[in-house]
Amino acid sequence: MLPLSDPDLIVRKTAYVNITLISICSVVFLYELLIGTMGKYVLFYQYGLLPSEIISGNSLQILDTGVSSYPIQTPFTDLITFITSMFLHGDLIHFASNMIYLWVFGDNIEDRFGHIGYAFFYFAAGVFASFCHLLTDVGSQTPTVGASGAIAGVLGAYFIFYPNSRINTLVFTFFITVVQIKALWLLGFWMILQFFQTAIGSSGVAYWAHIGGFIFGVTIAYLLKNFKIKPRSKFLKL
Repeated sequence: MLPLSDPDLIVRKTAYVNITLISICSVVFLYELLIGTMGKYVLFYQYGLLPSEIISGNSLQILDTGVSSYPIQTPFTDLITFITSMFLHGDLIHFASNMIYLWVFGDNIEDRFGHIGYAFFYFAAGVFASFCHLLTDVGSQTPTVGASGAIAGVLGAYFIFYPNSRINTLVFTFFITVVQIKALWLLGFWMILQFFQTAIGSSGVAYWAHIGGFIFGVTIAYLLKNFKIKPRSKFLKL
């Protein structure tokens, strides 16, 4: 299932932060395509999150392919990769799916939090998600890249703030069709799927980052909702 739009909600202000995040990710992904496969691997080792580096404090210096060696030390401090890793993506599907989710759900959360509040929330969700991942795989020397953890935080907040918002969703079954699914069910199913993937031991995806980011978003949104902060977005009367 792939979300396409949420027509029930009105966004009162232009989502400048969300648009900027998507734009930066897009520029970085185009750069990845231009530098080729080996250049991308070096970039991922320099600016992706490596749990072993964060835990041990020892940066990897050289990437040895058996044919050539490449310097991969992260400039400044490895801690910067908590942020830089959010703007890197492994392939077109990884990039496109993340950006679609961010486009559909991010503008309403920015409208709710305001521009500065949304920026802090997005990066905080991403950092928390990365911590959840590295704690489950402390010895890994595989770079973790992608905005999925931060976007999961956005999904968690949307789940709390707008559970009854209907999402136009592209569904792939025997036929490809578009149906409307309430955010409560769509995002709830998405979260259950992340737990299922960890249970069956699927590799190559940081599912605990997704889970951590979603829980972060749900928690923050729940606390703010209990303080009765009035949303700027509201439902259309249909």
